[in-house]
Amino acid sequence: MKVVAFNGSPRAGGNTEIMLREVLGVLEAQGIETELVHIGGKAIRGCIACYQCFERKDHRCAIDDEMNGYYAKMRQADGILIGTPTYFADVSTEVKALIDRCGLLAIANDRELDRRLGAAVVAVRRAGSIHAFNSINHFFLINQMIVPGSCYWNMGIGRGVGEVRDDEEGMRTMRVLGENMAWLLKKLQA
Repeated sequence: MKVVAFNGSPRAGGNTEIMLREVLGVLEAQGIETELVHIGGKAIRGCIACYQCFERKDHRCAIDDEMNGYYAKMRQADGILIGTPTYFADVSTEVKALIDRCGLLAIANDRELDRRLGAAVVAVRRAGSIHAFNSINHFFLINQMIVPGSCYWNMGIGRGVGEVRDDEEGMRTMRVLGENMAWLLKKLQA
């Protein structure tokens, strides 16, 4: 079993990464392989609606950039975490490109992400996290993925690097998310 986490924050070691690592640590302790992929700050374009993915059905986007590698990682994973900071009450531009392009690729290739686990992780300074959380969950749900819950919405509060560690409820939410993902992955493998 493997879970791949995409960090949509351009801030290395920032609050989004801290929360993703908290979830991944729980998964690793349960014997689940994990990988953290940094997409924040990368030069990846949004979808151009060319629909070549529907014509070719080769699991690749016509735009030749790192997105094809990200999509390959999704296809190989049993679970997908997508983490984002909250920018103007929504996801980062890199996360938006990821969900738009990989979402269309999955649909074009016979909905091949269906029945994988998917969970959003959102860092926020104050407000807007629920909209960002919903944006990512819409990607999971339209792709017929299974979205595990936690003890609260998967968000953590903090502005400066590391401040999310002071959000005890947010960090506990990440640990419970990891526990629920591990439990569900094991049930699905049985």
